[in-house]
Amino acid sequence: MVRYGQYCPIAKALELLGERWTLLVVRELLMGSKRFNDLRRGVPLMSPSVLAQRLKSLVEHGLLVQQEAPDGRSHEYRLTPAAEELRPLILQLGTWGQRWTRSKMAADDLDASFLMWDIRRCVRTAHMPGETGVMSFVFPDAKRGMKHWWLVVRDGEVELCLEDPGHEPDLSIITDLRSMTKIWMGDCSLAQAREKGLIQLIGTPRWVRSVRGWLGPSPFAHVAPASSIIPDVT
Repeated sequence: MVRYGQYCPIAKALELLGERWTLLVVRELLMGSKRFNDLRRGVPLMSPSVLAQRLKSLVEHGLLVQQEAPDGRSHEYRLTPAAEELRPLILQLGTWGQRWTRSKMAADDLDASFLMWDIRRCVRTAHMPGETGVMSFVFPDAKRGMKHWWLVVRDGEVELCLEDPGHEPDLSIITDLRSMTKIWMGDCSLAQAREKGLIQLIGTPRWVRSVRGWLGPSPFAHVAPASSIIPDVT
């Protein structure tokens, strides 16, 4: 842990939260991830050993409690009031980042694994045309092994699969990774993408019609870029 040698509470907070990956781990926990493997899916480039270290530190500093999972075979992490108090700060940080450091979608920022995990946890099942459904996502330009994904919905629960679940999809979404990320982050609407031929929706009419109701977007998609609020002084 980095030490700043200051009594300032900002410095003390950064000693714990300023280490690489820590705030992203907190983000995942606040978004509902409880188990080690789920956290890994939210930060896929983070090594398991570093994740274990960060979780141990958060437990030691009172932000998390480790407890036995309901299955009795694994552990889960429960947020304490100290961690919950970070929620508005994390959301505000995301809002600030979306406005002032908005991603230009560099190639190394496009990650099918994280995108689909983000989509899965934000699916609005109440807006789907049925209590069960299978949606496939196809990204022809994604890395090998990351081109095909499925969302399986049962009784309001959404499961993300990288292997064919064995059911005919109610809806197939075919697009490139950049276009789907732009749609998700609010830089391009679904209607605009369809108009430009950047995305295909193949399925039953009721599932095609319902897409805009249940497919996100990102919690930060509504944030306007800084260019739209900075006055022109030229």
